Amino acid sequence: MNPTDTTDEARPAAGLAPPHALVPPHDFAADLLTPEARRDPYPFYARMRRESPVHRSAQGIWYLTRYADVEAALSDLRLSNDRDRMTRAYGALGGDMKAFSRLTDRLGRVMTNTDPPDHARLRKLANRAFTARRVEALRDGVQRIVDRLIDEAVAAGPTMDLIEAVAAPLPMSVVCELFGIPDEDRPQVKTWFRRFGRLGEDIDKSEEAIGQYEEYLARLVRLRRADPGDDLISALVATQAQDERLTDSELLSTCFVLITAGDETTTHLVGNGVLALLRHPDQLARLRADPTLIRGAVEELARYDTVTQAIVRVVAEDLEIGGRTLREGELVYLFLGATNRDPERFEAPDRLDLTRPGNRHLSFGHGPHFCLGGPLAKLQAEVAIGTLVRRLPELRMADEAALDWRPNPLQRRLCALPLTH
Repeated sequence: MNPTDTTDEARPAAGLAPPHALVPPHDFAADLLTPEARRDPYPFYARMRRESPVHRSAQGIWYLTRYADVEAALSDLRLSNDRDRMTRAYGALGGDMKAFSRLTDRLGRVMTNTDPPDHARLRKLANRAFTARRVEALRDGVQRIVDRLIDEAVAAGPTMDLIEAVAAPLPMSVVCELFGIPDEDRPQVKTWFRRFGRLGEDIDKSEEAIGQYEEYLARLVRLRRADPGDDLISALVATQAQDERLTDSELLSTCFVLITAGDETTTHLVGNGVLALLRHPDQLARLRADPTLIRGAVEELARYDTVTQAIVRVVAEDLEIGGRTLREGELVYLFLGATNRDPERFEAPDRLDLTRPGNRHLSFGHGPHFCLGGPLAKLQAEVAIGTLVRRLPELRMADEAALDWRPNPLQRRLCALPLTH
C-alpha cells in the first residue's frame, strides 16, 4: 500500500489558493494499513468510494473501488497482467525486484501472468482438462475428506482451530486426489506448499521449494505419459499431445498454477464464511433449517467477506476511468472487497443475506482472467460449511476478541479461528 494522492492534477495552479488548500488530502493508503482496517476494512472502502473512487497515490498507484469501474477494468485489455510489465512497474517504484523476477522466471509464462493471445491458448489447455464434470465428480470425495477432518477434530477435544483442523488441510487433500499424488508423497508436497505461502518472508526458501516441486511434477508427468490415469495431470498430458504448441515448460507451469491457485483461497473462503455465519445467527439458523440454501449461501459468503480483497494490474495503454487518466506503466489495484459492498450494485450491501438475488459478486474476478479454480473452491466450501452446520449444532466462537487477521491488506485471511463444538 502507498501514501495518498499528490498528483499534478490535484495541485492548484501557481498563485491560486483554493479554499481547501490548507487541508491535506486524505491518506487512504495509510487507512488500509491500520489495525482497524485489518479487523474490518469495509468502512474505509465505503469512504473511499464516496470521496475518491478513482484514487491515485503519491507513488502513482491507482485504487479503484466502484463495482462498475472494476468490472469494466477486469475485461479491459489495456490493463495488463503480463509478468514483465508487472515487474517493471513495481521496479519503477524503487523496490528491489530481483528476487521477484527470479520467482516469475522460475514459474514461467502461465495463464495467470500473461495477456492475450498467449493467455487464451494456455487457458484453453486448462479448460479442456479442468472441466465442470471433473470438478463435480469430486463431490463425494470432498465429503469423505471433510467428514474425516471433522471426526478427527471432534475426537481431539471440545475446542478446535477451524483453520488448522479443517479449512487448511481440505484443499491440499483435494488437490492431491485431483492430481493423483500418491499418499506417500503428500507430506512432502504439503511442506512445499507451506513454503510457497511464505513468498513475502523468505524468497530463497520459497524458490528452493518451487524448484524441488517442479522436479517432482516433471517426474509425475513422465509417469503419466507412460501410464495415463484418470487424474488431472494425465488429462493435461493428453491435451498437450493434441496441441503441439504447448511446451513441456508450459505444461509444468500450468500444473503448478492449477495445484497452488486454490489452496489459500479455499482455506479462507471456509474460514471467513464460518465466521460470518457465527456472527449472524439468524442466517446460520436459516441454513440449518434449509440445507438446500448452501450453494447460494456460499456465493453470499464469498461476496460478504471475500478472501482476495484486491488484485493488481498494470496500465499497458493510456485510458480514462471516472474522469481520471491512467498512464502507461502505472499500477492499478482493483479492490474486489470494495466492489462487493457497492450500494450502486447491491441492495443493503453490508447485510449478510444467504438468499440474496442476482448475486454477481466479483470475488473470483471477471473477464478473461476469471478464476479457473473458482468452481472447485466453491464446491469445497459448500461441502465443508454445509457439513459443519449440520454435524455441529453447538458450534460457537471460543474467543472472538482473540481473532487476528494476517497483515496483508490485499488478502482477507484469519490467522486462526478458535471454536468450541
